[in-house]
Amino acid sequence: MGSCCGDQCGSPPPSGSGRFRRALWVALAINSLMFLVEIGAGIASESSSLQADALDFLGDAANYGVSLFVLGMSLRRRAAASMLKGATMAAFGLWVAGNTLMHAVAGTVPEAPVMGAIGVLAFMANVGVAVMLYAFREGDSNMRSVWICSRNDALGNVAVMAAAGGVLASQTGWPDFAVAAIMAALALWGSIQVLGHAWREWRT
Repeated sequence: MGSCCGDQCGSPPPSGSGRFRRALWVALAINSLMFLVEIGAGIASESSSLQADALDFLGDAANYGVSLFVLGMSLRRRAAASMLKGATMAAFGLWVAGNTLMHAVAGTVPEAPVMGAIGVLAFMANVGVAVMLYAFREGDSNMRSVWICSRNDALGNVAVMAAAGGVLASQTGWPDFAVAAIMAALALWGSIQVLGHAWREWRT
């Protein structure tokens, strides 16, 4: 059996790389647009969960850009990119946790109608991206990482919509804080999954 040296070894580019590349470009455009929409709405409504979701859109847009850059490279380079994305997801989760704690201490009460409307729009965007990327969920760590991001985003949007209802009913910010905390946990768990898969590929 031969041995691998550096990053010259690794599996060839995925057979569906052309379709995957097109899907990534569409996902990149959708996530970039939704970041702009949601960060504005999150700041205006003082919603921790909307701001967290907006930063998640920004992080995903960056991740899709990295995935496009390494597409077609060796398995080891794609694994290295996945490690970077996993670390970014972990950093996002830690930032959201800290930001949520700050708003909880301040007792911020966000605007529920804005949260609900933007949550529905973000959910539709993320479900569309997740459906588009579903076919690539069993690929290498690079493909798997973008699927995990999309899946987590759709779950997060459902939680944001639930938080909007909770804020409206309770007239407190605690439902918003709870959802932001859940989103932080999802990001941290997703980062563990991505890093674990990427590390196994890197060692290969």
